[in-house]
Amino acid sequence: MSRKRAYRSKMRILADMMRAIQGEGEEGAGPTKILYAANLSHDRLTQYLDELIEKELIKEANPESDSRVYFLTEKGREFLREFVRIERFSEAFGIEV
Repeated sequence: MSRKRAYRSKMRILADMMRAIQGEGEEGAGPTKILYAANLSHDRLTQYLDELIEKELIKEANPESDSRVYFLTEKGREFLREFVRIERFSEAFGIEV
């Protein structure tokens, strides 16, 4: 018998990444922390980090530095708050986001 694997939506993956960043507080999160927390490959991590930066949901602390650290922007914090609301609302109806 084959097990059906539940796939995450892109929105869920982005939210997982942002939660990992938020979870590190004022320290910010490095790429490895985000990669493990969101369970991503390096290629997908890079792609999604670029997208989150482009959409101004996260920012890179010091882009010229060798050690990268990411932080949520105010827009990113608002996105996460709204995502949690949508998540709770949809779960109340038995729908996964």
